[in-house]
Amino acid sequence: MRFVNPIPFVRDIDRSKAFYRDRLGLKIAEDFGNFVRFETGFAIHDGRSLAETVWGTSSGAEESYGRRNLLLYFEHADVDAAFQNIAPHVELIHPLQRQTWGQKVFRFYDPDGHAIDVGEPLGPSAE
Repeated sequence: MRFVNPIPFVRDIDRSKAFYRDRLGLKIAEDFGNFVRFETGFAIHDGRSLAETVWGTSSGAEESYGRRNLLLYFEHADVDAAFQNIAPHVELIHPLQRQTWGQKVFRFYDPDGHAIDVGEPLGPSAE
């Protein structure tokens, strides 16, 4: 058994694909229309079609998929530059902050209300 990746449901696959590609700089590895996998392994899926596939039904509700119960974590070698590029275009949870464990991070919501955490790299490779 090996964990592969989370797959957030998104309302508008084109809007979310553009957000992760253009704003976060992720490169698309595969685009199947209603499912997009990025080179990092992160993936997004059209919520209605995935609900139909998994549960056999789609709610059709227009509420946000983000429930403030999951944090999508990304790292960026230059977290200050990432903040300057991303912050003007998103709803910030908070600006750059140094966390108690020493890491500098900022947090915001993606177009579907999923919380995203972007931090400087941790661990031996960060030194």
